[in-house]
Amino acid sequence: MSKSSTLLSLLFLLPMTLSISCTGKTTQPGGQKSSNANAQEQTATKKKEKKNMEVKELTTQEFKEKVMNYDVHPKEWVFEGDKPVIIDFYATWCGPCKATAPIVADIAKTYAGKIDVYKVDVDQQQELAATFGIRSIPTIFFIPKQGDPQVQVGAMNRAQFDEAIKEILLPE
Repeated sequence: MSKSSTLLSLLFLLPMTLSISCTGKTTQPGGQKSSNANAQEQTATKKKEKKNMEVKELTTQEFKEKVMNYDVHPKEWVFEGDKPVIIDFYATWCGPCKATAPIVADIAKTYAGKIDVYKVDVDQQQELAATFGIRSIPTIFFIPKQGDPQVQVGAMNRAQFDEAIKEILLPE
């Protein structure tokens, strides 16, 4: 095979290869998705569901969009969310914060779909920590859909979290 015919073959096959790999979908004759494509869709769905159960890290900008925009409402609490919220203000070097983190993660899984659970690294989001006067960590905000947030300073155990959720965020 000559050099030019090899090059032509490659030029012909390359676009076909790229068109297959860019879509990420495979189909069987008749337009049906292969079992591999179905498995990929199921995995993606599970990842989305799992993401909804995880504690989400908040930046200052995301806080303003999802929780409260203190630039627009500097003198009053105006909640931006559609579900009650727990926010864990923490630092990566803080021992009690490290002890609280797995409890907060478990709370996010237990109350997925009912409560949004966020965390804020006070070293990375200094403006946000200063705005709310965070001086000790962990500091936990319990924010109901209506009314003012309640604040707990210091580590909490699971029973204390469940009690606060029942009384502040999801009263019956």
